[in-house]
Amino acid sequence: MIGRRQIAWIGLLVITYCPSCFGADFFPTSARREGFLKALARQDAGYDEAEKMLAAPFSSPGYHTTLDSGTVHRTRDSLVYAVALLDSGDPNRLERAEKILDRVIDLQDQDPASRTYGIWSWFLEEPLRQMSPPDWNWADFCGTQLLQVAIDHMDRLPKELQVKVRQSILHAARSIKRRNVGPGYTNIAIMGTYVTLIAGEQFKDAELLDYGKNRLQQFCDYTEQKGSFSEYNSPTYTVVAINELTRILSHVKDSESKRRAEELNAFAWHHLARRFHARTRQWAGPHSRSYATLLRPDVLAFIQRGTNGKASYVPETEAYESIDAHRIPVTCPDDLLGYFALLTEPREEIETFVLNPADEHDLIGRTYLHPDFTLGSINCGDLWNQRRPLVAYWNTPAGPAAMRVRFLHDGYDYASASLFTIQDGPELLGAVIFATDRGDTHISLDRIANGTIQARDLRMRLQFEGAVHDLKLPDQVTIGDPIELQSGRISAQYVVHAAQIDDLPIRMETGRDEQGAWIDVVLYNGVTREFDFNKIVAAGVIFTLSLTQSTGPMQVTDPVVFKTMAGTMIVEGEVIPPRDKWQWRRSGRTSLILTVPMTPLPTPRQTRATTAQIDVEDPWKSFQL
Repeated sequence: MIGRRQIAWIGLLVITYCPSCFGADFFPTSARREGFLKALARQDAGYDEAEKMLAAPFSSPGYHTTLDSGTVHRTRDSLVYAVALLDSGDPNRLERAEKILDRVIDLQDQDPASRTYGIWSWFLEEPLRQMSPPDWNWADFCGTQLLQVAIDHMDRLPKELQVKVRQSILHAARSIKRRNVGPGYTNIAIMGTYVTLIAGEQFKDAELLDYGKNRLQQFCDYTEQKGSFSEYNSPTYTVVAINELTRILSHVKDSESKRRAEELNAFAWHHLARRFHARTRQWAGPHSRSYATLLRPDVLAFIQRGTNGKASYVPETEAYESIDAHRIPVTCPDDLLGYFALLTEPREEIETFVLNPADEHDLIGRTYLHPDFTLGSINCGDLWNQRRPLVAYWNTPAGPAAMRVRFLHDGYDYASASLFTIQDGPELLGAVIFATDRGDTHISLDRIANGTIQARDLRMRLQFEGAVHDLKLPDQVTIGDPIELQSGRISAQYVVHAAQIDDLPIRMETGRDEQGAWIDVVLYNGVTREFDFNKIVAAGVIFTLSLTQSTGPMQVTDPVVFKTMAGTMIVEGEVIPPRDKWQWRRSGRTSLILTVPMTPLPTPRQTRATTAQIDVEDPWKSFQL
């Protein structure tokens, strides 16, 4: 007797080898069609007929939602699935797609007088009024999916549903226009442009069309003025940006908007390609936003598709094992393909991500790419859980490995911890200090009241992830003593030169589990107590990190790092307390000098009070790079 799973796969095989069942434009090869159908079959398994949406176990990034467990029905994912059902060309899937569209559209707030007009909640189980707070990006994400229906499948839907789809898109587009997110929010700035621009063209809405065209122009001007994307070098959101630019290129009719999108697409690929490390198959740091330190397989598949297989990591079927890759024909410019080849000698990429006025530091990323490893850092950053402001990659016999800096408050990344660095090649001097005006688990959504938190544990962590089974950690680690590390083809030296949180005792410790290993600087561990960062006099960690190719004994000598006191300075009319000036004197090379206020401060004052020198030059201003 044939089981249900066997029946499903027989149906899949029949459809796979029946090209006439599909649009040739979506699936030009049988391998791509097969990959799509495999991905679609996995989604089929999660469909809930009773709710007419996809069901899955709860998960979240830790904000926006008040839910913490159970089974949930996701609005956005259900719309993506509905588009895939329509793209399959299978008449038997049409009814399910219609049910999903009808159900999810009804969950949109369509009241123009409402604060949450035009958006959806994340989950069926959590209405907008219960979210903390609602996510306005859902107008962009869901509006994008509904536009795919309107562009390619509207004539297949019942007239009543066609009207609902059209009206829902217009509500989402008007919500986006009302919100008018700035060009600094890279992925949403582009996605919202796509929704308003294409909705304006599709439905002949002159107001939306003009808004979308102007918004694209403003984004181009802003990016050119600042020097790069504000959401710089993000393995998550640079991919989103390229995808949405590709949608614009696929669907826009306005010639000037198409030209601008082509320029932005080339720039985004250049942004990515310069930091791709072929030997490890990793996207080198620093990363403004990332949900995983090691590159996910779907991003490698994205690169393979964008290079038309010239950078090849998996069979074509696997590269297209996705329910929406077929409708986003991403394209890397030919002149960038060389970046995806193996390195033959080290090189350094230095990019100004944000060009600021003369009296402010620019935001500058430095990425050292050696044939065997990478080290990337941002000069001024924070340690929110989506950041990778300092990250290294290398290979081991078991696969790629990574190392990064974190700061943990009761085991979760503390967004009010700041990171400042000076990197020169594979060597870095860094400081972790504390801001008083940001959030706890998020940089802004859960701002800390009066600079005060409750904590049972505070620690800075050098985290090792991936294939680090060959990494040996010393049992005893102390402040001031060099820690020599070896893994795969790299050696590293890590030294914590100072650590303080007023007069509390500080210690260091190492550990490991199935997910990786770590070296911690424990600023506090004990009963839950209050930490008022407005009253703390001095808190922070100063460290150096050096990487080199593993060719026997560690080649880097113990760093000569010492502290002097810097004078007071006035920032925004207020006197900054005395600052610590840390200098790393490197034999036969330039000195790295980092001056930091150890007293916690609001972010703008803290950033201005922190300065850097490589000998006498300021490495934090782009005109001197």
